[in-house]
Amino acid sequence: MAKLKLGAIPDDKPVKITVELPATLHRDLVAYAEILARETGKQLGDPMKLIVPMLERFIATDREFAKARRSAG
Repeated sequence: MAKLKLGAIPDDKPVKITVELPATLHRDLVAYAEILARETGKQLGDPMKLIVPMLERFIATDREFAKARRSAG
């Protein structure tokens, strides 16, 4: 059997979750969305759309997490 360059395709179906945020964090997200809109000239609409890119950025830049993940793998 030939060894293909492409491996298994990961399940990238979005997972829907419900999160309860403290009011102060929600206000911060709203403020962040307003500032981002001023800087980019584009309205975000729903500030909750910031959560995914913020989490992705946080995880991608956490060096200790990356190190732990490499050593566990």
